[in-house]
Amino acid sequence: MSLTFYWYPKCGTCRNAKKWLDAHNIPYEAVHIVDHPPSREELEKLYRSSSLELKKFFNTSGLKYRELGVKDKLKTATDEELLDLLASEGMLIKRPVLTDGEHVTVGFKEEEFEKMWSK
Repeated sequence: MSLTFYWYPKCGTCRNAKKWLDAHNIPYEAVHIVDHPPSREELEKLYRSSSLELKKFFNTSGLKYRELGVKDKLKTATDEELLDLLASEGMLIKRPVLTDGEHVTVGFKEEEFEKMWSK
């Protein structure tokens, strides 16, 4: 299983997820989510592969989220507009994002990682 791990090295949650992956000897390709954010097409594929609402892909505690007033936009924007917004700024994306091309997790919850990635 080849995993892509979108992360931001200064993010504590990302570092915890990375420690978990390393401790479980799970190989992955680490991608800096700000320097190399997923493209709009990749984001759409991640969203469609997940069972999550699109709003779960937003980093709601981030400065950019507040700066851009995304909370208000979430109420009326279409999925297409939200995907465009996510693709415009890597710091808007909730992290880490982990995918094998078919499955996706957003954020880090140890139980969720255990269930999805320790197979």
